[in-house]
Amino acid sequence: MALFRPDYWFPRVTAIPGSFFIEKGVRLILLDADNTLTTHNNPEPAPGVTAWLEEMKAAGLRLAILSNNNPRRIAPFAGKLGLPFAANGAKPLPFRAAAACREYGARGRECALVGDQLFTDILCGNLLPGAVSVLVTPIQLEDGEFFRFKRKLEKPLLQRYQRRPGVYVKGKEDF
Repeated sequence: MALFRPDYWFPRVTAIPGSFFIEKGVRLILLDADNTLTTHNNPEPAPGVTAWLEEMKAAGLRLAILSNNNPRRIAPFAGKLGLPFAANGAKPLPFRAAAACREYGARGRECALVGDQLFTDILCGNLLPGAVSVLVTPIQLEDGEFFRFKRKLEKPLLQRYQRRPGVYVKGKEDF
């Protein structure tokens, strides 16, 4: 299913070089928070994330958090990172992502959506016309029953994508 297939796949967000986005024509990176920038509901960024964000900013890229979590969770985390955010993002629906593109003066094809879940982050990126969808390995698997169910549904898709050589830039051997 192409809607759930990421354009690119990396082992961690910190493994993505700024040059990758620049080569793709990306000006705006919309980042998931939980299990992309930090573990689930953790107020502290994962090791290396702060330095990576600074590297992206130094490369001239705009960054924002797009999360399905509530503002009470995301506002302090985004503030700690110095990033704007959209909470209650309603991913996989692309409306908040499209609004963020308009707000930051980027077209869909100048936007990348980076996250750890096929059914929210990647589908949202693939529904935003022209956007680049980037899957990263979750920092830590969640304990909740709902998340375990979603990860179980993702597994056969990930295995199928993994067998397609040349589709992803880095990290497919990590899955």
